[in-house]
Amino acid sequence: MSNISWLGANDAFPNPLYEFDPDPNVPGLIAVSERIYPGQLSTAYQLGIFPWYSDNQPVLWWSPDPRMVLKPTQFKCHPSFKKTIRHFLNDPSKQIVVDQDFGSVMRACATNVRKDQDGTWITHEIINAYTKLHEQQHAHSISVLDNGLLIGGLYCVNFGSIVFGESMFSRKPDSSKLALAALCAWCIENNIQMIDCQQETSHLKSLGASPMTRRDFLEKLQLLIKHTNIERSWNFNKEILKYWL
Repeated sequence: MSNISWLGANDAFPNPLYEFDPDPNVPGLIAVSERIYPGQLSTAYQLGIFPWYSDNQPVLWWSPDPRMVLKPTQFKCHPSFKKTIRHFLNDPSKQIVVDQDFGSVMRACATNVRKDQDGTWITHEIINAYTKLHEQQHAHSISVLDNGLLIGGLYCVNFGSIVFGESMFSRKPDSSKLALAALCAWCIENNIQMIDCQQETSHLKSLGASPMTRRDFLEKLQLLIKHTNIERSWNFNKEILKYWL
């Protein structure tokens, strides 16, 4: 990784719009650092860069090509899922809450067992860094509750008019999908046109996400993050799911 920047606390990220794939053997890897330094996570997101690494690695900073993106209006809400939404709305024991317990949602995502995945990228350092971003009102959680118990949810990052989806988890069928449906409905109501899903997977594709070239994504990102003068309230409940009915 001799051509990849090793960042210190005060070093700037390479801009992936102009300095992409410094090592062609590791496409998408933009930079490396010993740890996540204060302010670094916020800067990275606004450049279209995110951390993804394991406990036994340095912090690896990525900007992949292509980039998986979900346009909220293209979320796939099939008739069978609409039935799930109706049952959820009609059951008073089931609720959706926002930013109620950000740490619990992150830890649930970290411990969620996923097919063909050994371990987690949601390390203690990642949890601490995103918790600080949450305290700055740039990271948010959506929790799906059943009789007050957390059964599913997601957490995400928001700058300007773009949301960056981070991770989801389910303890009961469709619970993470309900959280995503709520997020998409909120995005539509708040004129947020794009949810970054980072990497291409068949699961994301089944939900309506599609790949976008890195250049197109980064150019769009630079426009969307400038919408900082728009006030949006991250305060909604399960009633927002009615959008899909």
